[in-house]
This record gives sequence, C-alpha cells and structure tokens, in this order.
Amino acid sequence: MTDRDPRTPLDVFVIGGVGVDTIVRVPELPLPVRDSIMVPPIERYVAHTGNGVALGCHHLGLRTHLADVIGADYEGELITGSYARTGLSFDHRVHPSGTRRSVNLVDRHGHRLSLYDARHPVGMAVDPDLYRPALGRARHVHVSIMDWARHALAEAVAAHVPTSTDLHDWDGESEYHRDFAYGADLVFVSTAALGDRTEDVARAVLAKGRAAAVVAMAGGDGSHLALPGQPLRRLPASPVPGGRVVDTNGAGDSYVAGFLYARLGGADWPTAMRAGSAAGAHACATAGTHTSFITEEELGSALS
Repeated sequence: MTDRDPRTPLDVFVIGGVGVDTIVRVPELPLPVRDSIMVPPIERYVAHTGNGVALGCHHLGLRTHLADVIGADYEGELITGSYARTGLSFDHRVHPSGTRRSVNLVDRHGHRLSLYDARHPVGMAVDPDLYRPALGRARHVHVSIMDWARHALAEAVAAHVPTSTDLHDWDGESEYHRDFAYGADLVFVSTAALGDRTEDVARAVLAKGRAAAVVAMAGGDGSHLALPGQPLRRLPASPVPGGRVVDTNGAGDSYVAGFLYARLGGADWPTAMRAGSAAGAHACATAGTHTSFITEEELGSALS
C-alpha cells in the first residue's frame, strides 16, 4: 500500500499551503530606486508553507499526505509534476483563480522580502471530501492558514486528531489568524511582528485556545517554547552547515517538520526544539525555497 491508498495510515496530513516561488537574488534590501538592476539567474520553485512542511516530513521518512487547491495553469502543472517525481502523496481540487505564487527577493545575507499573491478569494468554498477522508487515518494534522482550511482544522479537532498550525508573522491581534491560533493543539509563530510581545502573545494563545504549547521562531536568534505554568524557554539557533546563510526561504517550514518528526517519535519538548532548529539551519545552507531537506540520518547526527 502507498500513502495514496485510503487504507494506509498516515503520520502527518498537511492541509493547504502549496504554491510557486520565483526567487530573485538582489544586491541588497531594500532595493535602490533604479530603472534596472543586474541580478543572477531568476529561478522558480514549487514552494510555500504546506509544501515545505510536507516535503520536510516526507524526507524524514514520515508517511505524509498533502491536500490543497491549485489552478489549471503552468504553476499547477509544476506542482503535480514535482510531487509525482518526489513520491509525495498529493490530492487537490482546481479553482479558476489559479495557483498561489510569490516573488521573493533575497539579498547576499540570505534575508528575504516576499511578495505574495494569494489568488484564492476570501470565503472560497472547498469540498470537504478533499480533506475529510484522510483525517481518519492521520496521527497528526498540520493546517496551513488558508482561509478555507479553518474548516478542516475544526473537523480535525472534532475527530480528536492532534493538530498544529503555523501563524507565520502574526501580530498577535489580526482576526484572520484567531481560528488557527486558538483552535490548534500546537501553535508555531514567527517573532517577526511580535518583538518584545512574544511571551505575552504566546501566553494569550495558551490561555484563550486549546494549545498545549506555543513555539515562537526567531530565525538566527533561535526559538522560544511556551508551556502552561512554566517559564518561557529559549533555544539558540543551530549552526548552519558550512557556516554561511545562503537563503532563509523555507527555514521555518523545515523547523516545523523537524519538530513534528521528533514529537511523533516520542521526543520531549526541548529535544523537538533542537530537531526543528537543526532542520531549519539545514534549509538555510542552500539557495531557493525547499530545495534541500535534512534526512533522518543527518538529523540524528545533529542531535547526538
């Protein structure tokens, strides 16, 4: 049996978050105002958050399935062709608005600016049969913050399947994110828009929602773990293989995959943080989005 077989148990079911990135490597950010700037070859990659988490889990040997809405367009063909080659189990529906995409500007230090084209209309209805059958065979469901996916998260919770989500650069207030922030059992969030409010926002998520833990990812400054009734715990970032950050695109998604792999294997919270940090650092050592994922053997060496 394969992961596509409806009888096959799944370790991780990822819902939503697939698209295509166009990566433009630029001399500096912000860009100077000019008519033209010479850049290295512009590359296109199958990417976005659900793709990164699913492929990260897949490369770590977890039985992984991904479901999303894409378009009948060139980008959609890139996605289905890529998954056929990598062997990632993927189910999808087609919407006339097309496939999500973004243009990411990356400077010489690996820092990025993402110009995101979400495409799909707010309130878009999605047939629950896209995700409902897989909920019953998954050990864990990770839900990307697509508008339609909030309904899938609610169904996963009702089915008593452990869940997680990544709020990305949530400011701690935006209404859009709240169903995800307060509805998932494990919440990941970037500190990018939180600053010195990181602990306060994490504590609010724990108090108002169902989460057992909040993980705040701070890039090169490491990550933080908030658990009910315990002090905020900080873990420094893992060293990047080769010693140089090439591209931070997809590092957070790889962190999530490494973290989930460790937790599903029975690791405690601190060990899961170390696994996530090592996986995220690995992603920073290569150019492009989701072009290299840490393997089970490499992760084991990093944690030894």
